[in-house]
Amino acid sequence: MRSDRFGLSVALATPFAEDRSIDLPRLVAHARQSLADGCDGLTAFGTTGEGASLGANERQRALGALVGAGIDPRTQLVVGIAASSVEEAIAQGRAGLMLGCGSFLLAPPFYFKAPGDEGLFDWIAAVLAGLGPKANNVILYHIPQVTSVGLSMELIAALKKAFPAQVKGVKDSSGDWENAQALLKQHGDLHVLIGDERLLAQAMKLGASGAITGLANIAPDLMRPLLDGIEEPRVNAMVEAVLPYAVTAAVKALVGHRRGDAAAWSRMRAPLRSLDEAECRALFAAVDAIRSKRAA
Repeated sequence: MRSDRFGLSVALATPFAEDRSIDLPRLVAHARQSLADGCDGLTAFGTTGEGASLGANERQRALGALVGAGIDPRTQLVVGIAASSVEEAIAQGRAGLMLGCGSFLLAPPFYFKAPGDEGLFDWIAAVLAGLGPKANNVILYHIPQVTSVGLSMELIAALKKAFPAQVKGVKDSSGDWENAQALLKQHGDLHVLIGDERLLAQAMKLGASGAITGLANIAPDLMRPLLDGIEEPRVNAMVEAVLPYAVTAAVKALVGHRRGDAAAWSRMRAPLRSLDEAECRALFAAVDAIRSKRAA
């Protein structure tokens, strides 16, 4: 059974230096500011954090910088795992375990398509076994539009039955309201977390536990009411403004715009690319106009 409400975790964007190594001072500053602005915690190396492009060694350096800056790895940090091999997934997780973090956002393997529930169960089971009991707060990551590999209700049921001390939640980033409803109905004993900000308030009314979300990088203050089931039209409008662009690049550009540090935050890790100047101008104007509106 789940315990306390999960709350709002920012899917932390990752800044890069000119050589495309992780810019640790900016990462730490952004993490601290996100918490000060109203986030309950941080999720490092998720989709918005370009986690699939980051290796185990640089993840460990980044996590070390965050923990060294006072981020509590036990209560404030979730580590994203995105890999196709069991060995690499375990290595990514151990980077967090070494620093005392037991919370992980575990994406399914994304190279082989349509592996079936049995194959996915075997892969996830091997990762959980490799991480061991200290990985005691694993959140399964359902984002089929990115991985092309979804997590069925039956698979989730089998995993939580086999690993009750480790599997504690599911993040639904599909944007499919019917799927979110099914998760809440069938797996409400887990932390059901919502990735699509437009569905969050409605899901919280039905028993969702919180969110891991990219928009919290730029508007956590507007998102707080959603956790109490209160709709905030400006959040929906911001999501609609971002979606026409490459979402991760758009979020990072908006972080730079908000922090007054646009050039540094525009850098992406290959194969992703930055928004161009015209795209940035249009996006910034749209989001600034949305934020300036009074709440209805």
